[in-house]
Amino acid sequence: MPIASAPLLSKVEEKLNSVLLGQAPLVRHFLAGILAGGHILLEGLPGLGKTQLVRAFAGCAGLDMRRIQFTPDLLPMDITGSSLLRETAAGKVFEFHPGPIFTHLVLADEVNRASPKTQAALLEAMQERQVTVLGETRPLPHPFVVLATQNPIELEGTYPLPEAQLDRFLFKLNVSDVDGAVLRELALGHAGDLPPPESLFEADDLILAIQQTRSMALAEAVADYMARLVLATRPESGSGLSEARHVKFGASPRAVLGLAAAARAWAALDGRDTVGFEDVQAIAPAVLRHRIILDYRARLEGITPDGVVAEILDQTPVLVPSAPQSLAARLAAGM
Repeated sequence: MPIASAPLLSKVEEKLNSVLLGQAPLVRHFLAGILAGGHILLEGLPGLGKTQLVRAFAGCAGLDMRRIQFTPDLLPMDITGSSLLRETAAGKVFEFHPGPIFTHLVLADEVNRASPKTQAALLEAMQERQVTVLGETRPLPHPFVVLATQNPIELEGTYPLPEAQLDRFLFKLNVSDVDGAVLRELALGHAGDLPPPESLFEADDLILAIQQTRSMALAEAVADYMARLVLATRPESGSGLSEARHVKFGASPRAVLGLAAAARAWAALDGRDTVGFEDVQAIAPAVLRHRIILDYRARLEGITPDGVVAEILDQTPVLVPSAPQSLAARLAAGM
């Protein structure tokens, strides 16, 4: 096992499953995203436990967390911080007051209720792990992860996230409703409480786990498979897939980096030190669904990004005789 803290991560997974009953696949994807060092977007109707999941992980991980409630009147400076004029013995000086983004875990609650201008305040932080205020750049703590929740776009009072911001999320995870058995357990009060504030590991442990995961071996055949999956999402690929014909814009090269990082994390959580094709298939929907933009006809025909990804996974062969180098060159040409 390549990750020294793997037993602790398993214990965290067990605790999270005790908090969020009936959502084991969601919890596994959530931890894979954290281990891959990426940002995660959680989408679902209110009351399904999105915020509770993030809070529970913060309590187990022993990391600093700040919650930002996104509202229509939220301003960029409410996130990044601002410089205020202060009177000193030497005269008036500007003093920077850091915003809530200066923490390890940022819970951006209902991120799509804020205006696009405010949402854009996260772009530099998510990509560069820094913020620039009044021309001065300040680094963010390490590790730094944005865990955003959003309601479905169809709900009143929400704004679509910009494509540039969506692409910075490693995963988009759909939080589904639970079945009757879970509802019964919740009604009886047997589950759903947050775990006690027990820190199972510290920031340095998580940083080490992320570094070890990134160093895992990745076979050329697996990398080739990732490249072909990303290429198949693009209209110009000429894949001939029925649902893919409605794709207006496909995944960017950042998607193949996300596939590689997430597949390594998925294998590590399974206790393996090598990445297989099944790892790529397990995390591909979470990595690709928010990077596929469909045309207007897709909605009329009931076609969704998840449907497109499912068709691509079903129709893309795991192994082909073509050389990985040529595929890498084709992918690089799209940058």
